[in-house]
Amino acid sequence: MTFPHLLLQYLITFGWALTGAISMAFSLSILLKIFAWITPIDEWKEIEKGNVSMAIILAAVIVGTALVIGLTLMS
Repeated sequence: MTFPHLLLQYLITFGWALTGAISMAFSLSILLKIFAWITPIDEWKEIEKGNVSMAIILAAVIVGTALVIGLTLMS
């Protein structure tokens, strides 16, 4: 491989990584707003109070959604 070809491949890979990061951030922000809208409690206030179970639930929602979005982007 020549250097310009290798550089082009790195730039393409960086572009896809940036696209994935932006779409993940956008999707997770929408998810958290929807999750806060459909639940009857304020999750962030509960976490600030030290409610570990609420933090675990919110982390599970974020990780689960991130896995689905990440695997969708890979195909």
